[in-house]
Amino acid sequence: MPSLGLNAAFAAGTNLLGIRNDPYQPFNFLVEIEGLVVGGFSEVSGLQVETVLETYREGGLNEYEHKLAGPTRYPSNLVLKRGLTDIEALWSWHQDVTQGKIERKNGTLYLLDRQRLPAMWWDFVEAYPVKWMGPEFRADSNTVAVETVELAHRGISKPALSSLVSGVRGAIGAAADISGSLNIGF
Repeated sequence: MPSLGLNAAFAAGTNLLGIRNDPYQPFNFLVEIEGLVVGGFSEVSGLQVETVLETYREGGLNEYEHKLAGPTRYPSNLVLKRGLTDIEALWSWHQDVTQGKIERKNGTLYLLDRQRLPAMWWDFVEAYPVKWMGPEFRADSNTVAVETVELAHRGISKPALSSLVSGVRGAIGAAADISGSLNIGF
């Protein structure tokens, strides 16, 4: 008989005990590059990892094709969008690249909880800017001026510590919900 993992056990417990483990909201995040929080970004996209499938047809088997795991790749660049400010770290980094001075940097994307504490995170490695887009100027608009920086990188990972923190937070939240919902009568 297959064993249930911790997540499955808590998922089963949430249904039985009436505990909700709501998903995190995607608007609460931070971007850190080389130890510096580089601004309040309004959007991050391109957080994507894909394993390429290679199909193999075996002679005499017409019902299916074998699907074998091929190389893992990162099909899209990270795209960071933020309100334009006087801090020009991203612009300067991109300008260095245009002049042939490519400095690869590591960074982390943090998803925060409602208290603005890291709930989980993903690391990206050896990134450098390959595209910068400035804001669109419109006289009839009252929106924030946004700059966009696109980063090429050599990989994305979710560290074991991120998963551990997320699991512990889920367990603590479930325990708090259980103790808060029990009426012991004291």
